[in-house]
Amino acid sequence: MSDALKHECGIAMVRLLKPLEYYKEKYGSAFYGVNKMYLMMEKQHNRGQDGAGFASIKLDMKPGERYISRVRSIAQQPIQDIFAQINDRINTELSAHPEYANDVAAQKKNIPYIGEVLLGHVRYGTFGKNSVESVHPFLRQNNWMHRNLIMAGNFNMTNVKELFGNLIELGQHPKEYTDTITIMEKIGHFLDDAVAKVYKDLKKEGYNKRDASPQIAERLKVGKILKRAAKNWDGGYAMAGLIGHGDAFVLRDPAGIRPAYYYQDDEVVVIASERPVIQTVFNVKFDDVHELDPGKAIIIKKSGEVRFKQILEPLERKSCSFERIYFSRGSDAEIYQERKKLGNLVMPKVLESINYDIKNTVFSFIPNTAETSFYGMIDSADLYLNEKKTAAILEGQHSLSSEKIKEILSQHIRVEKIAIKDAKLRTFITEDSSRDDLVAHVYDITYGVIKPEDNLVIIDDSIVRGTTLKKSILRMLDRLGPKRIVVVSSAPQIRYPDCYGIDMANLESLIAFRAALELLKENGQYHIVEEVYNKCIEQTELADKYVQNFVKEIYDPFTDEQISDKIAELLSPDNINADVKIIFQPVENLHEACPKNSGDWYFTGDYPTVGGNRVVNRAFINFYEGNKERAY
Repeated sequence: MSDALKHECGIAMVRLLKPLEYYKEKYGSAFYGVNKMYLMMEKQHNRGQDGAGFASIKLDMKPGERYISRVRSIAQQPIQDIFAQINDRINTELSAHPEYANDVAAQKKNIPYIGEVLLGHVRYGTFGKNSVESVHPFLRQNNWMHRNLIMAGNFNMTNVKELFGNLIELGQHPKEYTDTITIMEKIGHFLDDAVAKVYKDLKKEGYNKRDASPQIAERLKVGKILKRAAKNWDGGYAMAGLIGHGDAFVLRDPAGIRPAYYYQDDEVVVIASERPVIQTVFNVKFDDVHELDPGKAIIIKKSGEVRFKQILEPLERKSCSFERIYFSRGSDAEIYQERKKLGNLVMPKVLESINYDIKNTVFSFIPNTAETSFYGMIDSADLYLNEKKTAAILEGQHSLSSEKIKEILSQHIRVEKIAIKDAKLRTFITEDSSRDDLVAHVYDITYGVIKPEDNLVIIDDSIVRGTTLKKSILRMLDRLGPKRIVVVSSAPQIRYPDCYGIDMANLESLIAFRAALELLKENGQYHIVEEVYNKCIEQTELADKYVQNFVKEIYDPFTDEQISDKIAELLSPDNINADVKIIFQPVENLHEACPKNSGDWYFTGDYPTVGGNRVVNRAFINFYEGNKERAY
């Protein structure tokens, strides 16, 4: 509702374990893998709409025959665009060569994109240019088949500067200063080294260069390559890669920050960022899809053998709770229940805010991602109302008339569809005064259901910056004439920047941080800001493992309620008639609702890796100095 969060990328990998002829015979098409990849990427479009990419590798191709294909797009609908390009190319070839129609071998040889190893990616851009060159998968090319590397991932590294420096120390000259290029070149360096060492051993055994090639594919130890490459990584990641001869892998960070799920049978191995994607596309049960353990890699050898390797020692599990609240599709069985629980748990604070006046309160939600937590909130409201009805009936006992009983039983929770987003409306003007007026009309509102004595309770999944809430949503809701507007966030107050993949890079844009600063001013405690700045500066030369998050001291003098009330004050537009109350989920409720995903650093400042404390301190230094650069 307040502002769209971006950059929670999605990965999808399919490894076909049977010859393409098998899929043609059983499913009617040798393009079975391509079709499944389209569905998997489309089912993850919620994770990225700025760009999409697809790559495939054909196994056992002869020298001179193309075995790697890649297509990327930053079109308005990038997933549809890349598969339209793929489809056009396939149809062009089949039209020109009708003899290919039932000849799978000819299709594989002559038609691009068909293959046994397929990798897809959808992305939101975090920062910098959103050009097609920034879209995954990335390709590191080499004339040696085994040294070709295709990479895509859902990740952010906190120590790119250090990793970039490591590459320079290795004698490399990276073409870009980005974490994607840095990671790919790091893996590529150790891949080159491993291939050279295996070939050296084969040469001693008497193999010539041509005969050594299949042996390299067999003997290459992908797990060892990843161990050497990932040794100093600090960040959250689910990293996917294909090696030219056909090996494939997905590696998950040791704190389990970013998600990765897999499914395996005798036909396919599938990996994706979300469980229900695999369930839906391959029609399998919840229990058939497994989570990749933190710090582990799933490695599929060219032979089809599947291995699981512990690449990095697991840290305390801190899987991102924002995945559950906001980014992932709510159709996942666990996520659906977790979101309902979030709505359920916040309801006592809501009842308190409306003075338990259910009769004169309307409940609704904005946006659609908050719908599930809304159901949980209403379930809790129903329980409260039923208890109230039961108490009224028991109190009256035999003295109640049938009319009075009917009156008691007729009480109900008032649920209405208050706001409907107008998907056709685009805010095409960037000039602030004009744009604000347009933004205010992105939603249509339902008139005639709110009375002047009513409270209006609206639940959202999270409130980050609050810009749209102030400039659009609250003004719009106030037009309905309620007595009080209660905005409920199913997530706690977002107080700290994220550095593991969500686009919350600075402090001053966070409404909770701005509210704390205002409270410090009002209470004569603004000297804390300079004290925190000095503490942050003193740590800039320390190794990451010794750095502390001193930004917590900005919030320490105040209760959650004090900050929430100040947020409501800051976000209330001028001349608004309704009283505005903003309620946030307590952190302890978040942990109760999402027990397996305890990563809460954006709420608590407790970062899951050592690089996080350095990033939050740098973000505070940037704020204090008026520096608009990103903290990582």
